[in-house]
Amino acid sequence: MVILLDAMGGDNAPEATIKGAVAAINQINAEVLLIGQEDVILAKIKEYYGKDKIEDISPRLKIYNATETIEMEDVPTVAIKHKKDSSMVVGFRLLKEGKGDVFISAGNSGALLTGATLLVGRIKGVDRPALAGILPAYKGRLVLMDCGSNTNCKPVNLLQFAQMTHIYLKNTLGIKDPKIGLLNIGTEETKGNDLTKESYQLLKQKAPEYGINFIGNIEGRDAFSGEVDAIITDGFTGNIFLKAVEGLGKLVKRSLSDSLKKNFLSILGAIPCMPAINRFAKMVDYKEYGGALFLGVKKPVVKAHGSSDAKLFEFTLKQAEQFVNNKVVDIMIEEFEKTNSIKETEKVEK
Repeated sequence: MVILLDAMGGDNAPEATIKGAVAAINQINAEVLLIGQEDVILAKIKEYYGKDKIEDISPRLKIYNATETIEMEDVPTVAIKHKKDSSMVVGFRLLKEGKGDVFISAGNSGALLTGATLLVGRIKGVDRPALAGILPAYKGRLVLMDCGSNTNCKPVNLLQFAQMTHIYLKNTLGIKDPKIGLLNIGTEETKGNDLTKESYQLLKQKAPEYGINFIGNIEGRDAFSGEVDAIITDGFTGNIFLKAVEGLGKLVKRSLSDSLKKNFLSILGAIPCMPAINRFAKMVDYKEYGGALFLGVKKPVVKAHGSSDAKLFEFTLKQAEQFVNNKVVDIMIEEFEKTNSIKETEKVEK
């Protein structure tokens, strides 16, 4: 297996991408191909590890030269069209040509989504691919779909998000019958705006046919209860939800740290509790959960946080390997082929 890593994408690249790849390489079986400006990457390898070649660190670490970089301020469609030798476009090309099994980037989100859709292609039957973010939940994990790729959605898009999420949870996380809810302002099916009310009715109607365990509306306060495995929403709402949760996590962590260090008695009292505190800190740290999976395209693509550090790239590389090993994209293609066949049969019967 070859993991393609955009070495130049993200706020902390290439330092974070290089260090994350080095940290992960002995925890995974895959080869990691860092795509970017070779002279810059080699200079950093020399600076960080005192090696002249990246292969001196591990024979499974390699570099693929790409002379351009897509910047965060670049217009996505323009960048994908004109920066053909950028680390992102080169990564997509290698993925499409079968020279890599999964592509990871923390670069320009719009460019990544545009490139994945235009250069790799959508799965037949998926109108809009979407980002599946992974968050902590009580004694488990929560998938947030969509967490930022589609700001304007139709009910059919949310139905497809639910289909893709069901397939992902079942085949990657091993959840036999994942519980999927619709993010809303109330649990009653009459609550919400036009999109959520229409989506509720469509999910309620189609869920049995597609094998989706739809449990109805979920309020934000109940999302992390452990009673739901995934929540479905449009990308605009999902991205606000995601960033609010990340901000709250940072607030809790910082406030707890300040409280424990307030005085000598606080420090002394905290010592016996440190194992539990550390477990809690690890559970709420979004870096432990890797990047967001871009579901609905023909090859595996992972969007890492723009502010990813070495630790987050390390976890994202491990996540990407699992994503490929579980053949989620292949299974998703097969499932949507079945759905397409059902639709065609219904058209003929009508």
